[in-house]
Amino acid sequence: MPRTRVIHGDCLEALRTQIPDGSVDLVFADPPYNIGKAFGAFKDRWPSDEAYAAWCAEWLTLCLAKLRDTGSLYVMTSTQAMPHLDLWLRTRSTVLSRIVWHYDSSGVQARRRYGSLYEPLLFCVKDAKRYTFNAEAIAVEARTGAVRKLIDYRKATPTTYSATKLPGNAWYFPRVRFRMPEYEEHPTQKPEALLERVIRASSNEGDTVLDPFAGTFTTCAVAQRLGRRSIGIELNGDYVAIGRRRLGLHVP
Repeated sequence: MPRTRVIHGDCLEALRTQIPDGSVDLVFADPPYNIGKAFGAFKDRWPSDEAYAAWCAEWLTLCLAKLRDTGSLYVMTSTQAMPHLDLWLRTRSTVLSRIVWHYDSSGVQARRRYGSLYEPLLFCVKDAKRYTFNAEAIAVEARTGAVRKLIDYRKATPTTYSATKLPGNAWYFPRVRFRMPEYEEHPTQKPEALLERVIRASSNEGDTVLDPFAGTFTTCAVAQRLGRRSIGIELNGDYVAIGRRRLGLHVP
């Protein structure tokens, strides 16, 4: 298998026919959110919330089948739709963390309600006793020890608090903006820093990472940089071309 594989097509068809069951270590899924955004000619609007949830159940079932028994699944969607996915996944996997990715805003979010400044992310595993989680690879600064230099007097020998800690479930990463080095022409591009945390934590070098909604192939680009194998599935041909360029692959 090549280290980076690009599949141009519908995710349901590709998952059913091109990826063997039990062959993937990590899935990161960032599907259309059913909020009306345009992805080229495709507009992500389903007839009802129930229809959207049913579609998500189709590809989630396939993604879980592709995972090894020790594999992990990260899923994003809108705040409105996530409860449906959460309830569905908790009966078919173990939801270990419910994560909030929050970010700043450069404009008015809303005038008659509280605007949305976050997106939810579920971290699920197939086996709660056997899964990859590299805590040391995603450690962040702990202000108590690293900056404030506070002493923990509860210990027999008082010592400074640790300078690092594991991130909690509230993640701050700036959104990808126009003219940022990583920016591509895509309405919902996720920041490389977010993907780097996910991939470092839940996979090892040489593991296979799958993104069934690859967009501009940020997941694959970060996986490539971190020494992982990757598979990206994308329906839009223009985004596939962007992905091939980012990944240093031949553009037909």
